[in-house]
Amino acid sequence: MRQNHPLRGIRKMVDEVLREMSPRFTRMYAKVGRPSIAPEKLLRAQLLQMLYSVRSERLLMEELDYSMLFRWFVGLNLDEAVWDATVFTKNRDRLLEADIAKEFLSRVVAQAREKGLTSDEHFTVDGTLLEAWASAKTFQRKEGAEKGAPRTTDDDPSNPLVDFHGEKRSNETHASKTDVDALLARKGAGKEAKLSYCGNLLVENRHGLIVDGEARQATGTAERDGAQDLLQGVSGDGVTVGGDQGFDTHGFVKECRALGVAPHVAQNHKRPGGSAIDARTTRHAGYAVSQKKRKRIEECFGWLKTIALLRKLRHRGRRKVDWIFTFACAAYNLVRMRKLLAATIPAR
Repeated sequence: MRQNHPLRGIRKMVDEVLREMSPRFTRMYAKVGRPSIAPEKLLRAQLLQMLYSVRSERLLMEELDYSMLFRWFVGLNLDEAVWDATVFTKNRDRLLEADIAKEFLSRVVAQAREKGLTSDEHFTVDGTLLEAWASAKTFQRKEGAEKGAPRTTDDDPSNPLVDFHGEKRSNETHASKTDVDALLARKGAGKEAKLSYCGNLLVENRHGLIVDGEARQATGTAERDGAQDLLQGVSGDGVTVGGDQGFDTHGFVKECRALGVAPHVAQNHKRPGGSAIDARTTRHAGYAVSQKKRKRIEECFGWLKTIALLRKLRHRGRRKVDWIFTFACAAYNLVRMRKLLAATIPAR
């Protein structure tokens, strides 16, 4: 493999993170019983799946079996047998309970901070819808809910025809049978409603690195509620947060100021009662800079949805979706940091 291959720089950063987390992994596994796959290898393989847009864990194991590059990154010898794809399923709950994804992301961000790649004062928040791994046909009436228009089905019980015309469906009266945490949501007026989750990001404005992220249920206030939770860890004097017009509410602005964060959100004069941001904020030059920098967060969402394949989720349940979303945020940072660090090294 060539010396300037992108995975070399990424693996170096990953090695440092996993070395710091090694005591945590040791406590996770019992000293008796059948030997298990090292969590470090599982996490490395999960990173490869996101970095190379591998659509399934079964296909990932096939590529790991014959790819020398993948074996080198994970830490497998050429004659070492790969594990079964079900190992991910069996070990995910263990990694989930230990909140490994959150710690992995925080240590990656700490590396970026040590290298001077992040801002400690200026941030951006935003959220996006992630389509759940559940069909609209599974969104069925809850027990005890008032019945609406009749449904028609054919003779195929595995894939029945369902007539939704004339039936009012909402999250109050209906729920998915395959993913109870997924809620019906739409991106905007005139758009179709889909079973979804809401992915929220907190991004620093210097280089557009993800400082924190979480996935939650797609309620009507999920973006603002998620942003408030993420801002808890960065509040302080001189801290600013940019956002689009969806964050221009009196409640969100008040909460930001209570945390000591200056809300540099876009004004929405069409909102009833007018904008919550006035000239006391917009007259500062920093407000215009925040409005310009906040668009970088769309690059993060674009990578997570297209490269990490999170546009259509492959996991069910809010906890699993949050785990995979957070881990994908760390993967994005690793790619971005490698490029930033390579640009600071003078050419020989």
